[in-house]
Amino acid sequence: MDFKRRNFIKKATLGSLAAVIGADIVYGDNMPKGYNLLALQDPDPFKLFDKDVDMTLLNSKPWNMEAKAHLLDDKITPNKFMFLRNNGIIPEDINADNWTLTLDGESVEKTKTYTLNELKTKFKQYSYQLTLECGGNGRSEFSPPAKGNQWTIGAVSCAKWTGIRLKDVLADVGVKDDAVYIGYHAADIHLSRDPSKEPISRGAPIAKALQDETLLAFEMNGEPIPLAHGFPLRLVAGGWPASVSGKWVNRISIRNVEHDGPKMTGSSYRVPCKPVAPGEKVKDEDMCIIESMPVKSLITLPKSGAIIDKGKKLEIRGHAWAGELEVSKMEYSIDFGSTWKTCAVEKPVNRLAWQHFSASIAFPEKGYYEVWARATDSQGISQPMLLPGWNPKGYLNNACHRIAIKVA
Repeated sequence: MDFKRRNFIKKATLGSLAAVIGADIVYGDNMPKGYNLLALQDPDPFKLFDKDVDMTLLNSKPWNMEAKAHLLDDKITPNKFMFLRNNGIIPEDINADNWTLTLDGESVEKTKTYTLNELKTKFKQYSYQLTLECGGNGRSEFSPPAKGNQWTIGAVSCAKWTGIRLKDVLADVGVKDDAVYIGYHAADIHLSRDPSKEPISRGAPIAKALQDETLLAFEMNGEPIPLAHGFPLRLVAGGWPASVSGKWVNRISIRNVEHDGPKMTGSSYRVPCKPVAPGEKVKDEDMCIIESMPVKSLITLPKSGAIIDKGKKLEIRGHAWAGELEVSKMEYSIDFGSTWKTCAVEKPVNRLAWQHFSASIAFPEKGYYEVWARATDSQGISQPMLLPGWNPKGYLNNACHRIAIKVA
């Protein structure tokens, strides 16, 4: 069911709804106002969001969906394999012709509003491949369990985004010397449907906002951004938790303090400033905001569970990324991390894009193996072989990705 049909249903008369269902609605006069009949609720989120049927649905209220490792084999992630992460209800009545973006806040020289067309025509456009990863990617491995969507490995993507640089818009409106942060505001709806509440309003330090690659984007992979990913305008700040890249953006506040919108304070997208024991309670003031994401990698070929004949080599490939940094070395192990061999790894096509690696692996005899992948960033920090330090919200799991192989 597409969004236009859903809007029709919300406004339809009882007789119209009966026609859609194909039967009279007995006791229809008793329906609560605004009630959505079960028969008309979204039966197929994969069709609704144009996602591959092999994607994994984690939540429907709000919609959250991830890919399996082998689905992410493309160098540029297509929409059908791109993870979906929402905090509220996707806005439905969007008219791009009437869309505006307002710049305001304590540290703006003068509040200013742009139409979408003005943004597209007044400022130079840029395209970058940018890695976006949910801060909770890998949460399912933490013990004791952390609350939230139980992401495995598929809440990551690297699409080609086209838009204008946020820094150019900030220069146009004027930023005061006391600016320290930006915070975004958007058109998505709080799950309670309370119009006074924002489902999420995060931001980033002004230095991140001024990077060349921080975009106000209106295209994804050469086409208008799909609605579920932020149409008609979204912020894209690669290398940081994807929650910084706000969708459906209609206002950006330039702050003289650390932004304090919903999901910006408390324990949201924060980890303990110092290591803690598993299960330990941590005070809010002892939590630090996540900025650059840690080094990580993913084997996308072959699919875990592959079987090969003895004497044949296994060709593997995948992607690696390191937040604001580059991946300087890529390795694999077939003996549970006792020894490591080097993979070929490509340079990123642009800063903050993931990098592609490959290797040809020979196995000494028949039997069961695990192939582990380990990336090292340009500061010499490598992925941990197993789960890294526990934290209350299950963020930043960058343990080595592993696939199972049988040599027959």
